[in-house]
Amino acid sequence: MMNRTVYDVIIIGAGSVGTPLAMSLAEKGVSVLCIDSASSAGQGNNKCAIGGARATHTEPAKVALGLRSLEIFRTWKEKFGDDIGWYQGGYTYVAYDECIMNLFRGNVPLQQKAGLDIRLINAVEMGSLVPGINPDGLIGGTWSPFDGSASPMLSCYAFGRRAFNLGAEFSFRETVQSIDTNGNRVVSVTTDRDSYACGAVVNCAGSFAVEIGEMAEVELPVFPESHEAGVTEPVERIFDPMVVDIRSAPGSANYYFYQHDTGQVVFCITPDPSIPGTDIDETSDFLPLVVPRMTNLYPRLGNLKVRRTWRGIYPMTPDGAPVRARCAPENHYGAGGRCGQGFMLGPGIGEVMARFVTDEMNETDREVLNELRLNRRFTSEEALK
Repeated sequence: MMNRTVYDVIIIGAGSVGTPLAMSLAEKGVSVLCIDSASSAGQGNNKCAIGGARATHTEPAKVALGLRSLEIFRTWKEKFGDDIGWYQGGYTYVAYDECIMNLFRGNVPLQQKAGLDIRLINAVEMGSLVPGINPDGLIGGTWSPFDGSASPMLSCYAFGRRAFNLGAEFSFRETVQSIDTNGNRVVSVTTDRDSYACGAVVNCAGSFAVEIGEMAEVELPVFPESHEAGVTEPVERIFDPMVVDIRSAPGSANYYFYQHDTGQVVFCITPDPSIPGTDIDETSDFLPLVVPRMTNLYPRLGNLKVRRTWRGIYPMTPDGAPVRARCAPENHYGAGGRCGQGFMLGPGIGEVMARFVTDEMNETDREVLNELRLNRRFTSEEALK
């Protein structure tokens, strides 16, 4: 139950970023209200995430956010006692043609310079990491040993519990109707239930970030797309890393899969052309599209039964990088366009945004926020988005 109607910060959206942001702000003693229309935290795109967590990006800002997020995932159980399903299996990107291998050769020095532990590997090393991988035409790829996976729901609940225990307040089944301004400042947020005065507002609304932004007269370049995923029955562990194949094929761009700590194999594919909109009904097209690609790359998967499939939303930006900015009203902040990477980057984003809102940024924060500013050109595109 809420104790007040005036808050230092109101967060709109209790998902992959909103919940760890609430935690980071509460750790600073900031009074926080996190509002979500769902019945509990993480019920939007967060629960549709497949759980991969990586710092293996090609943009320095996302590498920095990923590294910090990995540290939080990796040390969470030791520090706070919650089992969030963390498994440090690493990430590997495979190469079956020289064009892709040359892309990796160009990326790796830049990734290493940004602080990522990554190296190029040959076909023999890839075969050791992923025993049974198709050797025909395999050249090698990249290996990032400190990446891994965790449970999106267990993580979100853990972040939410800590935020709540530190004094953050959450209000569920409540819909924001307006962001109210006076001059160039937000003064309150009105919902279908009440009105709350505030010192700042952070838009963490995921697929609905555009609509929330419009309430503050902010135009966000965020375009939701539907992506589908699936999970198999559990089996004994047969491989460790997340396996990513960025080759394109008719109907799809890349696809990726890993073995969860329960033994289930979780998998996803990027449709090409993209599927714009917020439709979350699973389709009959998904398995015929992804299964042949997966079983050709890793024939052992052909023996597994698929338990279920589901569909989630990727709030995309033109360049595949999120927006982290103070925009329009001077105390209004946008944290949208996570491009399907909200879960893996969320803890790091939460800390950076908390320091941004409280004006406690360090030099790395400034570099990250400059790279992810709203008024950038959006003309480049991350190679590994």
